[in-house]
Parts: sequence; C-alpha cells; structure tokens
Amino acid sequence: MKALKTLIAAGCLLAAGSAPAAENTLRFGLEALYPPFESKSASGKLEGFDIDLGNAVCAAAQLKCSWVETSFDSLIPALQARKFDAINSAMNVTDQRRRAIAFTDSIYQVPNRLIARADSGLLPDAKSLAGKRVGVLQGSIQEIYAKAHWAPQGVDVVSYQDQNQVYLDLAAGRLDATLVMAPSGQSGFLSQPDGKGFAFVGDAVSDDKILGEGIAFGLRKDDAALQKKLNEAIAKVKQQGTVAALSKKYFGDIDVAVK
Repeated sequence: MKALKTLIAAGCLLAAGSAPAAENTLRFGLEALYPPFESKSASGKLEGFDIDLGNAVCAAAQLKCSWVETSFDSLIPALQARKFDAINSAMNVTDQRRRAIAFTDSIYQVPNRLIARADSGLLPDAKSLAGKRVGVLQGSIQEIYAKAHWAPQGVDVVSYQDQNQVYLDLAAGRLDATLVMAPSGQSGFLSQPDGKGFAFVGDAVSDDKILGEGIAFGLRKDDAALQKKLNEAIAKVKQQGTVAALSKKYFGDIDVAVK
C-alpha cells in the first residue's frame, strides 16, 4: 500500500510537540481505512493483518501496543513530530522514504494490481489506459507508480484520500480502474457487492525502485535502539510462523511473508 508528501508539514508538527509514550508502550501510527490490512469493525475496534501483526511483534518484544490514527500521507510527518513511535500501515520501503525515515527489516510483500470491469479489455500499461481515469490512494506508492509510468502518456491519474471513495467512484462509473495492493482490492472491493462485474486485469505491475523492497515498520532515524528491538521481535514472529499464518488468514493463497 503508499509515499511521501512534502515534509513542510513536518516542521509544523515538530513545533507542536507531543506527549511522550508511557514506558514499555509502543505507539503505532496507522490509517485505519485499508482492509484487510487495517480497518475498523462495526463496533469501532481496530482489526486486520497489520493490527494482528503489530500485537504479535509487541508481545515478542515485551511491549504493550497502542494505536494512533492519522491519514496515510500524514504518517511520516507525524512520526517525525513524535506523535507515535512507529508506522504500521502497510508502508512499502522505498528509496524516497528512506531519505526521511528509517525502517525495520521487511516483514511482508504483496503484488500491486489493476482493477477494472472484467469486460473492459484494459491492461496495466500506458497504451491501454490512455485517456482513462485511474484512481489511486493519495500518498501511496500506487500513486507514484501511476504518475511516473502512466500520467505522462495521457492517463488521468486521480488521487483520493480514502481508498473506499475510489471504490465508490469506480462502481459508479466515474473511474475506469484503480491500482491497489491485491489483497486490499480483493477484500475491500472485489469480494463486496459493489465489486460485481469487476476483476483484476493483467499481471501485477513491477518497478523495484518505486514499489520498494517489501513492507516494514517506519521509524525515526535516531531510534536505533527501537529498531534493533523490533527487528529481533520481527525475526521471532517470522520464525514462529506467525506472519505466514496471518497471511493465510487474511490473504488466502497469497503468501506475503518475506523470508
């Protein structure tokens, strides 16, 4: 799932400051609008792959998890402003993001695919999508990919702050396609009533420079001790088979674990 906005906002957040975390508590920042990675149940409880993963890592590190919600494109500035301690929101590790923050070891990796009407004949390339409207999540790596590869060739790339709004506009015919992480697109749209008649079209897109080397927790660059602690905990939950089990639970046959 996501990329940097300008870091001007970070200066404002830094000036505002933030209350320190309680001892032995790890505050995760996330945007809870991206099922099956992170979302809210009807009762308002956080749920999803990243929530279960975060709780497992906290347990392995002997820490207590807490959660701070913000929009995805505000996660890096908020992390730098110490609003929370780590980003846990399906954030891919990319060179651009590494210039602003540090990351733990990669934990999982998922394919990015185009969703369109099954009978549209569309494919995830600039020639096929020329003149079409493609919705993407604002601040995401999907947005960066689409603007780099497709927009210069005449594709209208439309950015949204909420992926659910993308799905609504796609179902209503205001968009022709959307580029998403495959598990999110499956559970958030294709498996829902509004997704009837739609499908993944073509193969997964690829660009290691933009799409990154996997998904990890984002950290401030000066938090080397926390990075070491979390990497040890991540290695433990991988070894225990927790990541593979969560992958099966939320993504079915898509094994997203990074070995």
